Amino acid sequence: MWMGACTSTIGTWMQSTAQAWLVYDLSKDSFYLGLDTFLAQVPIVLFSLVGGVIADRMNRRNLLLVSQYVQMTTALILTLLVFFKVVHVWHILCLSFIVGAAQAFGGPAYQALLPTLVGKDDIPNAIAMNSIQFNLARVIGPALGGIALTTVGAAWCFGLNSLSFIAVIISLYMIHVKYIPAKSSEPILDSMRQGIGFIRRVPGMDGLIILAFGMTLLGIPLLTFLPVFAKDVLHGGAKSFTQLLAFSGAGSVCGGLIVAAFGRIHGQGRTALLVLVLMGCIIFGFSQSTRFPLSLVLIFMSGGAMMISMSMVSSLVQAVASDEMRGRVMSVYNVAFRGGMPVGSLILGKLIPIFSAPVIMGWSGGLLALLGLYFLVVQRRVAQL
Repeated sequence: MWMGACTSTIGTWMQSTAQAWLVYDLSKDSFYLGLDTFLAQVPIVLFSLVGGVIADRMNRRNLLLVSQYVQMTTALILTLLVFFKVVHVWHILCLSFIVGAAQAFGGPAYQALLPTLVGKDDIPNAIAMNSIQFNLARVIGPALGGIALTTVGAAWCFGLNSLSFIAVIISLYMIHVKYIPAKSSEPILDSMRQGIGFIRRVPGMDGLIILAFGMTLLGIPLLTFLPVFAKDVLHGGAKSFTQLLAFSGAGSVCGGLIVAAFGRIHGQGRTALLVLVLMGCIIFGFSQSTRFPLSLVLIFMSGGAMMISMSMVSSLVQAVASDEMRGRVMSVYNVAFRGGMPVGSLILGKLIPIFSAPVIMGWSGGLLALLGLYFLVVQRRVAQL
């Protein structure tokens, strides 16, 4: 399954690289970069809680398979639109929303399925290894995407992504699922309330959910608006953009390896917060850089810090969730984690043309550092985990 997921994620990053450049090239407006991210992520906010309930009621592998088939089809449609040169920005925006809807149901199922394939003590390592494959793909995907984009065109990036889903679909059919949720006739709203109530009862869990939202609200937009930094701040082109993405992914791989090497450590909450403060400072530094080599170093460091903090927060959430509640707990986490992306991207996408990318991302990094300091010094429940 690891190899299948890695192959699919490489294809997804190839598509993301080409899609971001295509949206900016077609629109010449950073707002549409933010809008594309918003439409890809907002279905997760709208539908993930329902997806979490369903993941606790049916075979999670089957739910994942449906999600993969939908995403494969949308990539194929985009391939044909670009190949026949009839693509418009609104086509891309609509397809992004459909992909987001598929991920809203597939995401909780995947996150709930992963811990049932390993022992509880191995959850941090499993999450770290999953993060490594995701971010290894972030290194390989943009590199391959950049080559395909600049040599044979965007249609190849989208077409290869569509084919890459075959690997993960085959992997899903091959795995043996240990835990099958019991069927339930309980109303969906009652099941949602149980998941939210569980989160409110566990000390520090509400803080972890807030951190998940804050990290993606203030941290992920750095990746969303990399085309703006590559083109307008660093005065590069598609090659510079893909290099920045690749260095960010390489840093994330290193961060994932560090988490996997140490596993569950004492004071994990405090460590995650310290790294979060560091990440905010690095993002601020990147936003002020006008030298490409320095920007590569800083984006590498931000990728590592982002992966360490996010992996640790995610493993803390997984560690306290029981199998029968895991889908609902992870759906709430998903709403927070993925919900910050569209909100941050849309707001910052509107502010960047007014104040400039360096100013807005500088403020974003500073606020992220302050968020980590707040949970370290004032509200200390997460730091005590």
